[in-house]
Amino acid sequence: METTDVVIIGAGFAGLTAARELSRRGFNTIILEARDRIAGRTHLEEHLGRNLELGGTWVHWTQPYVWTEMGRYGIAAIAAPEFTKAYWSVEGQHRSGHADELMDLLDAPNQALLADARKYFPLPWSPLTNSEVTDIDGLTLSEAIDRLDLSEDQRQLLRSFWALNFNGLLDQAAYTQALRWCAAASGSWQLMFETCATFKIEGGTRRLAEAILEDSTAQLRLKQPVVSIRQDAERVHVQTADGQEITARQLILAVPLATVNDIDIQPQLSAAKREAACRSHAGRGAKLWIKVKGRQERFVAMGAEDAPLNFVQAEYIDEDSTTLVCFGPQAAAVDVTDRAAAQQILDSLVPGLEVLEIAGHNWVDDEQSRSTWAMHYTGFLSESLAELQRPEGLIRIAGSDIANGWGGFIDGAIESGIAVSRSVAQQLEETEKADLGISV
Repeated sequence: METTDVVIIGAGFAGLTAARELSRRGFNTIILEARDRIAGRTHLEEHLGRNLELGGTWVHWTQPYVWTEMGRYGIAAIAAPEFTKAYWSVEGQHRSGHADELMDLLDAPNQALLADARKYFPLPWSPLTNSEVTDIDGLTLSEAIDRLDLSEDQRQLLRSFWALNFNGLLDQAAYTQALRWCAAASGSWQLMFETCATFKIEGGTRRLAEAILEDSTAQLRLKQPVVSIRQDAERVHVQTADGQEITARQLILAVPLATVNDIDIQPQLSAAKREAACRSHAGRGAKLWIKVKGRQERFVAMGAEDAPLNFVQAEYIDEDSTTLVCFGPQAAAVDVTDRAAAQQILDSLVPGLEVLEIAGHNWVDDEQSRSTWAMHYTGFLSESLAELQRPEGLIRIAGSDIANGWGGFIDGAIESGIAVSRSVAQQLEETEKADLGISV
């Protein structure tokens, strides 16, 4: 039986950040990661002749935690070129124009939809401080859109735009989640959209994850899935799939919310925690990279909200090819290995492009994630967030899925990792003082 101060399950950005903070404060820390790599639902891998982000990607200076970490390690942000062309579909009709025209079409609907963002979330990183949020937390985004006085063209475009943002279906999507994102971007939907898809990390997400790990003295153990956790009044006992047993004074469960119930935890977590993990969140869509023939204009395309891929943007433009990044609301509708199917889907969005190669990863079928980025269902804020953030004995949950600010982003994972590590360190220090008879 191995003993340590802290066990952290999961080496995504939340787990890595918590491990750095705790180990640098002198606590013996072990990270157990089920995958053969770090960085969780971000994954930089070589495909289509370049390094591609198969998962989380974008960062922005409106995201204070990730921006601070990049500054700490001297990592720059890389801006994508401006869009010049746009394609969109309304009622099955293909339309095209300058990218600004599409943004103009989305402006008035988004202004109306998000007008109350700062009213409900005046302090975006303290989303539970306004009691009025409870009044609207049961309202779906579909219902909020349908209440607006919009033309059918505007309504369809707005629904597709938010199916993109949620990477999922809108029937249970929380209106409050849309308001939270906009509030975090100072109430500007244009700045929110820029935050979501403009700036990438120089060297990729892996570079930042490795920098955080290298700044830590924690022990990282890959390919170590945890099967059970048992806690008593003083210790947490962890068992891995290969039979290793580790005893710790504190444990951080830094895994995607959808996978929390996969681990046998005794005594069980609260019913509210287990129910929230079972329901998970709406981010269950697809991300696909498509390399097409020829040097294309820097374009963006939007399709129907329920299309297999409802959003495409030209991300890398080379001399004789262009690499597109695409998103759709349902992972099951996109085979990330089927080039012919990708060609058929792309034809419905941007006619005339020839698909050369495709690449992607199905995060929903991945048993270590079962989801993409966190976009919450109705009731999450009022019923689940505070409970998921509440320690349960010696166990705390961390991750982007339960962040206060930019949930669903690398920024939210780092925020959560810092907050949880601070709480764990405080508890460990108080326990040590009590053991020495020092009044706390």
